[in-house]
Amino acid sequence: MSKYIHYFLAPIFYLIVAQVGSLFTSQGVTSWYSTIMKPSFTPPGSFIGIMWTIIFILSAISLIFFVNSARGKSIFWPIIGLYILNGVFNVLWSYIFFTKHELGLAVVDALLIWITVGILIFFVWTSSRTASLLLLPYFLWVSFATYLTYVIYRMN
Repeated sequence: MSKYIHYFLAPIFYLIVAQVGSLFTSQGVTSWYSTIMKPSFTPPGSFIGIMWTIIFILSAISLIFFVNSARGKSIFWPIIGLYILNGVFNVLWSYIFFTKHELGLAVVDALLIWITVGILIFFVWTSSRTASLLLLPYFLWVSFATYLTYVIYRMN
């Protein structure tokens, strides 16, 4: 059973990331967020939710592929730690932005998310190209989201 536990743990991990992030987001999305200035290219909330759902599903699958291909290798635990750190940064962004309203710090956290995804893509590639490629939509989305966070910060 323990050989296959990651098939359960990876989706649970990303479900927790999504749910905790959603809790923080809901604290500010209906009140504070509607009062701040946003650029015209800001996507609707429903689209953002769909994108994050897809990204978390792809990330969980990426993690499963990585575990299947890298178990026992020296890079295994550092990369697992990086997946976890990325999830923590992701949750923190929702807390910093929607709960604390610290837009400048949210830009820094978004950059940390972007950096960790980029590092994951680079280092996971050697163990599983599939796992690495599954993170590409995340990297592209967080590139846009980081820019959007920065523009919102500058506008407010």
